[in-house]
Amino acid sequence: MSGTLFVVATPIGNLEDITLRALRVLREVDLIAAEDTRRTAKLLTHYAIPTPSISFHEHNTRSRLSQLLARLEGHGTVALVTDAGMPGVSDPGVELVRAALARGIMVDVIPGPSAPLTAAVASGFPLEPFTVFGFPPVKGRARTLWLEQVASIPHSVSFFEAPHRIRKTLGEMTALLGVRPIMAGRELTKAHQEFIRGTAESILGQMSDPRGEYTVILGPAPAETGIVSVASDQDIYAEFGHKTENSGATRRDRVSAIARKHGRPAKEIYAIIEKLKSSGV
Repeated sequence: MSGTLFVVATPIGNLEDITLRALRVLREVDLIAAEDTRRTAKLLTHYAIPTPSISFHEHNTRSRLSQLLARLEGHGTVALVTDAGMPGVSDPGVELVRAALARGIMVDVIPGPSAPLTAAVASGFPLEPFTVFGFPPVKGRARTLWLEQVASIPHSVSFFEAPHRIRKTLGEMTALLGVRPIMAGRELTKAHQEFIRGTAESILGQMSDPRGEYTVILGPAPAETGIVSVASDQDIYAEFGHKTENSGATRRDRVSAIARKHGRPAKEIYAIIEKLKSSGV
């Protein structure tokens, strides 16, 4: 019988936020596969855990997979940890888990801290349903489509963003989200934890010197909360024209996205577009 892969959640900021079971597993396994061995070393040193660690990140996934699988198939035990929180969310952990399962290797998950859930609960937004995303693409068409996709989801959504890109992202999302409520959290569970609430535009105005990784929570779209946009017909028509120029989506999808954003029926949006189109505006 093969060994066991333990997927271990670690603190997202406060070292006290680790379970007794996680500490025991980290002490007992043969090896710890860490996204960043230097960051994990701080946790291991703090709790006097002598278990050796090896790096496992997006840049060495292919070479490390074979090593870790060989150890597991040789009856070894490996603990998978990420920089913070639960492995498998915006890191290569899911690839190791999938490969282990495919080979019949036992996988045991040790639950614990999660940045998306921590921020989501603090937001106060409804969380049924709730969609979790990682980081937005950095640039290009992929980034534009990603932002439009996230904005088009009517229920609560979470994603991460780096401090040097958070202002750009919120700026780009301002036109897409309108009055949709947002909460941006940073330094979660740490001494300088901060939650900023408002709209994309108002939060952007409150960020003078962004620091620390951000976990952003989008609340439900206006149509889901009964809030109706006061955008003018001209604004709606101009937004449709912008989406036409910058999106490969169908006419129906574009109209649906605008309707969700402003909390208005799709038929009403269609009527506005056709009226202004026929008037030559």
